[in-house]
Amino acid sequence: MAVDYLVIVVYLAGMLAMGWWGMRRAKSKSEFLVAGRRLGPAMYSGTMAAIVLGGAATIGGVGLGYQYGLSGAWMVFTIGLGLLALSVFFSARIARLKVYTVSEMLDLRYGGRAGVISGLVMWAYTLMLAVTSTIAYATIFDVLFDMNRTLAIVLGGSIVVAYSTLGGMWSITLTDMVQFVVKTIGVLLLLLPIAVVKAGGFSEMKAQLPTEYFDPLGIGGETIFTYVLIYTFGMLIGQDIWQRVFTARGDRTARWGGTIAGTYCLAYAVAGAVIGTAAKVLYPKLASPDDAFATIVKDELPMGVRGLVLAAALAAVMSTSSGALIACATVANNDIWARLRGIVRPEGEQHDEVKGNRAFILLMGLAVIATAIALNDVVQALTVAYNLLVGGLLVPILGGLLWKRGTAQGALASVAVGGLAVIGLMAAYGILANEPVYYGLLASLAAYVAVSLATRPTDAAVLAAWRERLAGRAPEPGTVSETVSEQVPAAQ
Repeated sequence: MAVDYLVIVVYLAGMLAMGWWGMRRAKSKSEFLVAGRRLGPAMYSGTMAAIVLGGAATIGGVGLGYQYGLSGAWMVFTIGLGLLALSVFFSARIARLKVYTVSEMLDLRYGGRAGVISGLVMWAYTLMLAVTSTIAYATIFDVLFDMNRTLAIVLGGSIVVAYSTLGGMWSITLTDMVQFVVKTIGVLLLLLPIAVVKAGGFSEMKAQLPTEYFDPLGIGGETIFTYVLIYTFGMLIGQDIWQRVFTARGDRTARWGGTIAGTYCLAYAVAGAVIGTAAKVLYPKLASPDDAFATIVKDELPMGVRGLVLAAALAAVMSTSSGALIACATVANNDIWARLRGIVRPEGEQHDEVKGNRAFILLMGLAVIATAIALNDVVQALTVAYNLLVGGLLVPILGGLLWKRGTAQGALASVAVGGLAVIGLMAAYGILANEPVYYGLLASLAAYVAVSLATRPTDAAVLAAWRERLAGRAPEPGTVSETVSEQVPAAQ
């Protein structure tokens, strides 16, 4: 195991070094939060794939393959479908908005009154996403070092908080590119073929397992539909995903880079299911399906390769954790605290944007680690977060992008009705039931349409400014060009 330990230690040290290097580049708010909106296709594709394929997609995806066979790919497959839909239909418009958060988009579209409550919902979602990713460190470090759960969470979480706080999105982008390469080599190029060979090949796998393990729909139509609602639609509206879209250099980068990343996710989904199916042949009686990944890595891979594949799992967890952390901190600072600061801080008072965002990443990181240590039921916590996100925010966000008759009152009603419906239905049916997100989404849609039609249309000046931003003709807020255009309108 000495070689495996060395691989992991070198990997973790590299993450911290990149965080330090990223700190030297993050000199402005734009550089710190969205990497200066300068990422080209290669880096954009790699970092986007890295953030959506986290511990749930890697360890959980293999676990679903162990439990259901090839149809276990559907959870990660729907994540890839969501990323493809976002990239093809919405990413160019989102990138042109030149905002930092989803709530800022809602304020622009509806006239500055719809973003407050949405910021709270989005903050809760990104916080729980970061927490559940952080908890996954316990599984990986337990396999590596037989480490105490709390110590594993503190160690893994501290490394992510350190490099994220130092360099913001630049550090996270650099580390995500390394993590993308490590995941590709470790999972797709090493673990996948080794697992299939160890299981005796596909013919032996088919002979050993029931036929439903090779049925593409074996997991069940209702489960697949629920995955689409939660994960495919969740990809369209999550702050962690949008913040990566904001890093794109231009429309083509956002569209084609995201399409490549989405296609990669589809291949990753199938690979995870196949690895899990092979693990079922090798270890038919594991206590939990989620043990499949760690077991096959520990028992079947040679020294050195084992360390690299475990580094790949660690990379998967770290990429999602860091992306969720900076998203959580960005929402907390820009959508929640900035509004309170506007009340208590004298207007026009200067403050260091980078320093403020760095402080919020550190603060949110400490909160994430503490919550991860205290929390037991990860699945329920993440389900609550996704149900609130989709049930409360999907309709007003997509409605704002697609339907010009939608109003601020309709958006607020949609968030309130959808969110309350989801909470009430989870209390009635159970947190893990499918009905809350089904009916909550329908209630949100009904409230949005009815209230929008019953209220005055959005002010024409607001819609005109919105169209300018969608077309990419308005400068980014806070830039020199915006200041000049405000002071010298005749120069336009």
